[in-house]
Amino acid sequence: TNEIPESVYRTLVAEANAALPTLHRYLKLRKKMLKLPDLHYYDNYPELINIGRSSPADQAIDLTLAAMKPLGDEYQGLLKEALSLRSMHTYPAEGKSSGAYQTGVYGIVPFVFLNHQDNYATMSTFAHEWGHGIHTMLAQKNQPFETAGYSLFLAELASMTNEVFLTDHMLKTSKSKDERIFYLSEALERLRGGFFRQTMFAEFELATHDALERGEALSGKKMTQMYCGLLKKYHGADAGVMQIDPQYCQEWSFIPHFYRPFYVYVYATSIAGATAFGERVLTGKPEERETFLNVLRAGGSVPPYQLLKNAGLDMATPQPYQALNKRMNAIMDEMEALLAAK
Repeated sequence: TNEIPESVYRTLVAEANAALPTLHRYLKLRKKMLKLPDLHYYDNYPELINIGRSSPADQAIDLTLAAMKPLGDEYQGLLKEALSLRSMHTYPAEGKSSGAYQTGVYGIVPFVFLNHQDNYATMSTFAHEWGHGIHTMLAQKNQPFETAGYSLFLAELASMTNEVFLTDHMLKTSKSKDERIFYLSEALERLRGGFFRQTMFAEFELATHDALERGEALSGKKMTQMYCGLLKKYHGADAGVMQIDPQYCQEWSFIPHFYRPFYVYVYATSIAGATAFGERVLTGKPEERETFLNVLRAGGSVPPYQLLKNAGLDMATPQPYQALNKRMNAIMDEMEALLAAK
């Protein structure tokens, strides 16, 4: 068992609700940048700015290696070693399935499956999946077979922290205002999709279980109504922030993650944890780096909630989620200043 306290889940939902003004601020910024008279749910998806950047696989490798410098020589060395062993299938091919994932077998280098598209989004995916890969290598290097496997609660945190380092590196090396706006906008979209959208899913899942525990009957119609209410709440429909067209109220029925009970919330806790660890490691203090690496080295030897708590990150408290909210507002402050100066 993961031994995750219920308070982690309920605190996540409560703090996401408290932070909805930040999400609404972002949606209003999207509307302004896209020059739209009204914002609809499908307007979540277009890029806010196009800088015409191409990111072929060899560049993704070089930039990811450079971005991992704050994690030190051991981490970078393991990544170089893994990449040299050609255990990665990078580009789409006829008959190849979509998506990206990492799989590990004890005692051998992890395998990484990608569908690289030579763009920034799939470069982020490259960094993300190798976050899983190096987590696997560090756990296997430091744990016996019995405790090397780690829970999803830790897995996504490790991979998302790599995305934090990649964003930081791209911002530090950006050469124009438009480039900086692009990387900031990508970071905002990751926070929207990874934190708010996943917590909305988690709140829907929690609401269905709470309804059953109250003895209420559920039907497709009832669940569509429940999901629709959450869509409207999260996206500020009643305040005129975004219009939710009726067909999107059935979105819940084709989200495959709901077929794995209490799965989606982990993405939201992980992006909050990744933001916290990323900021701590980027201070440059060796002890902060080692604290994070020790979480990865621990594998499954300590229950995941307790492991993070021992590392100074209590996911049952508001602090990690409030720090993410603060970070998102700081990004928007900078973006608005850059846009005003254009």
